[in-house]
Amino acid sequence: MSNPATEALQGATPSPAASKPIAAVRAARKKGDFKGRKLLMGSLLPLVILGGWQYVSGTGIVDAMLFPAPSSIIKEFYEMIVSGELFRHLEISVLRALLGFLLGGSLGLLCGLAVGMFSKVEEIVDPTVQMIRTVPLLAITPLFILWFGFGETSKILLIALGAFFPLYVNTFLGVRNVDSKLFDVARVLEFKQVNQMIRLVLPAAMPNVLLGLRLSISIAWLVLVVAELMGADRGIGYLIQDARSFMRTEVVFIGIILFAAVGKLTDSLVRILERRLLKWRDSYKG
Repeated sequence: MSNPATEALQGATPSPAASKPIAAVRAARKKGDFKGRKLLMGSLLPLVILGGWQYVSGTGIVDAMLFPAPSSIIKEFYEMIVSGELFRHLEISVLRALLGFLLGGSLGLLCGLAVGMFSKVEEIVDPTVQMIRTVPLLAITPLFILWFGFGETSKILLIALGAFFPLYVNTFLGVRNVDSKLFDVARVLEFKQVNQMIRLVLPAAMPNVLLGLRLSISIAWLVLVVAELMGADRGIGYLIQDARSFMRTEVVFIGIILFAAVGKLTDSLVRILERRLLKWRDSYKG
C-alpha cells in the first residue's frame, strides 16, 4: 500500500529540468557574492590609507602645505572640474598618449610579427632594435627636443618609441612560441602567408600580444609624464609642473591621482578584452 505522505513528498520533489534554473540562480548569486567580497577586500587598504592620511594632515602632525588632507584635495578637485580646467588638461594628455600608443604599438606589432615569422628579417632588424631598447628614454629626450622642437611632434614620437618595444618583444616571443606542428598543418592545407598569419599565428600568439598591449599602454603613460614635463603648456604633466612652482600641492596630488586612475582604467579595459579573446584558455586563477 502506498503512503499518502510519501506520495506528497515525491510530488513536491522538483524535477531535474526544474532544478536547473535554481542551480543557475544559486551560481549567479555565489558569483555576485564573490565579486562583492573581492571589491570590498580591494577597497580595504585604500580606505585605511585615506583615513590615516586625513588624520595626520588634519591634526597637524605633518605640514598641510607638503601633505594636504584628502578633504582639501577633493575640494580643489571639485573646483577644477567646475571651472573646466581639469578636463582641458586631461583631454590633451589622453590625446597625446593615444596617438603615441597607436603609432608605436602598431609598428611594434607589425615588426614583431615580421621578425618572428622570418629569420632573415630577425637577423637584420632585431640586433638594432635590442640595442636601442636598452637606451633610457630620458637620455634620448634631449635629441628629440633638438630634432623636433618643443611641439607636439616630439612628445608623440617619444611616447611612440616607448610604446613600441613591449609590443615588439612580446609579439616576437608569441610567434616563436607557436607550436611548429601547426605550421606543418598549414603547409599541408596550403595556407597562403596571409592566411597563415591571420588564422594561425595571431590566435596562437594572442596571449603574448595582449600582454604586450598592456605593457605598451603603461609605458605610454609613463613616457607621457616625461614628455609633458619638458616644455609643455598643456596637459596633466604641465599641470603638475606648474602647481609645483606655485606650491599648489593639492593640484600635484590631483595630477598624480589622474595618471593613476586613467592608467588603471585603460589596463582594466585591456583585461576585459583579454578575458573575452582568451576564453578558451584554462589558466590558473589563484
